[in-house]
Amino acid sequence: MKILHVVHGYPPSIGGSQWLTKKLSDLLVSRYHDEVTVFTTVAYHMEHFWRSDEPAMPAGVEGVDGVLVRRFVVFNRLNTLRMLMAGVAYRLHLPYNDWLRTLYNGPLIFGMTQAVATSGAEVVFATAFPLMQMYYALAGARRADIPVVLLGAIHVADTWGYDRKMMDRAIQQADAYIALTTFERDYLIKRGIQADKIVVIGAGVDASVFASADGMAIRRRYDWGDDPVVAVVAKQNARKRLDVLLEAMPQVWAVCPNVRLLIAGARTSYSCQIERMIGAFTPEQQAHVTIVNDFSEEEKPALLAACDVFVLPSGLESFGIAFLEAWACGKPVIGARIGAIPSVIDEGQDGLLASYEDAGDLARAILELVVDPARRIQMGRAGQRKVLENYTWEIVAERVRGVYLRAVASHVGHKK
Repeated sequence: MKILHVVHGYPPSIGGSQWLTKKLSDLLVSRYHDEVTVFTTVAYHMEHFWRSDEPAMPAGVEGVDGVLVRRFVVFNRLNTLRMLMAGVAYRLHLPYNDWLRTLYNGPLIFGMTQAVATSGAEVVFATAFPLMQMYYALAGARRADIPVVLLGAIHVADTWGYDRKMMDRAIQQADAYIALTTFERDYLIKRGIQADKIVVIGAGVDASVFASADGMAIRRRYDWGDDPVVAVVAKQNARKRLDVLLEAMPQVWAVCPNVRLLIAGARTSYSCQIERMIGAFTPEQQAHVTIVNDFSEEEKPALLAACDVFVLPSGLESFGIAFLEAWACGKPVIGARIGAIPSVIDEGQDGLLASYEDAGDLARAILELVVDPARRIQMGRAGQRKVLENYTWEIVAERVRGVYLRAVASHVGHKK
């Protein structure tokens, strides 16, 4: 099968959609011998879509692990005008404010729609909303009468980003839609999307790589000894709400002063704020914080294996692949009680939930696990079983390919 994947970024760009697209692409080539092309941008980070001072990769075509990757240049000028128009239209509830917000988000790419239309693909897959490449993919596929599958990765709590009628119309026009959770499926059905168009699949993880990871070298490197380690492994941006975790830690230390905090992830412009918050801690508290910036993907399993509790305070997760990675290492997780997250974490079985943006409740959840090693082990094992049964990349790729085949078959049948 000749498949086109359209995504706003592709490794070395870091993010859940980027990694999902890469793993699907790689497995469809290696396991099923499909011909996979990826259309993406030159951006390392989404900020490049509206900031011309952000670094970017070269435009052009390259082969990556058997996948043909074409990177498109992004128009990232007129940022202030785009932002003002979107903001004013949104606040005043003006017609087409959803289009103005989408134009502001970007990525603005000249020629992608036509490139999709002339790609020769048998099926087009695009991820993720609310970004513009979703609409380029849909428009190009419809122009060439190619079946199209969308994976929106919708963050329901973000009304600015995802409460857009144009998004609903795009999903209605697609041949199929992949939801990451039952929460996302039910949300879309309430918005008028046909239930039979939606397939719930979830995200994936390289389970064997994480299950076999050894964290002892990390513990020795940072001289943690046997101290309990609370970790967040995520890009250092405002959306991950690392500020809430940092507000919670003094309350944790008041009860368990030997707890270590690991913050590991790619640096962004927000990293300076994280460092300022840590700088306000007492010297003893600062000594219990370890920051690992811009680690390689190969080092992630060992970082997770070295921790005792994984925490992700973000409320803007369409699924949270990081939870799967922690579970694959046999670690319990703590997430926010908002949006899709409670449909991913089975509270009390493989992790705990804390009230969103509530540092006190997050501290409570952390302490529940820090002081109870047996419970941590039990939850970690439950999470690991869930991953092996439902969320390996091999399982996810097989499910997604099944959606592609059904979309192609139904699209051809519809034309007839």
